[in-house]
Amino acid sequence: MAPGRRQALVVRGGWEGHRPRETTNLFLPFLSSHGFHVLVEETLEAYEDEKLLAGTDLIVQCWTGGDITAAESAGLAAAVRAGTGLAGWHGGIVDAFREDPAYPLLVGGQRVPEVAAPRSQLVAPTTGHAEHPVAAGLGPFEVNSPPYWVHGDPLNDVLATVTFPPDETRERPAVIPAVWTRRFGRGRVFVSTVGHGPEDLRVPEARALVERGLLWASR
Repeated sequence: MAPGRRQALVVRGGWEGHRPRETTNLFLPFLSSHGFHVLVEETLEAYEDEKLLAGTDLIVQCWTGGDITAAESAGLAAAVRAGTGLAGWHGGIVDAFREDPAYPLLVGGQRVPEVAAPRSQLVAPTTGHAEHPVAAGLGPFEVNSPPYWVHGDPLNDVLATVTFPPDETRERPAVIPAVWTRRFGRGRVFVSTVGHGPEDLRVPEARALVERGLLWASR
């Protein structure tokens, strides 16, 4: 790697329905254009490589479902705690490694499955973080895919939300976090629940959030 360049590690795999290769490929040119040397791994074993992670400024994870070993989970958390950034979207970051209780404490939330949801979502930036560099200047936007119901960590800085309407089980509308940032030790974490597939991530506002989030999270 050339001196002065940052390193991004893209870890992708898991359930193919979220098209991890296609969605991450959308952002590889962006990372390269911003001075990153990009390494792509399609195995979680990369999280056990302490030397690799120590030299990595940003991990972009797109891995829905699957299992992570204790050593891999510990390696990922240790890297972020030491200053490596972590970023991801949709199921690739909030619907991963359900058997690992430590993982949601790292990323700041987890999808709750089997919740009735509308067919599309309106992503609304929050007023409390309107000047955050990830969300500044962005207004509400629509995405033609169902929103995620997530349980979020109170230490998250929620930058945007989605609203689930009342139904036969919900007596009133529920406002659910959709985009957030957080600190984990010396590292930064960015999460967007938007991004079911490439079509979602081609929505200009959705793409802008991810691109800004990648840069914000990086060391």
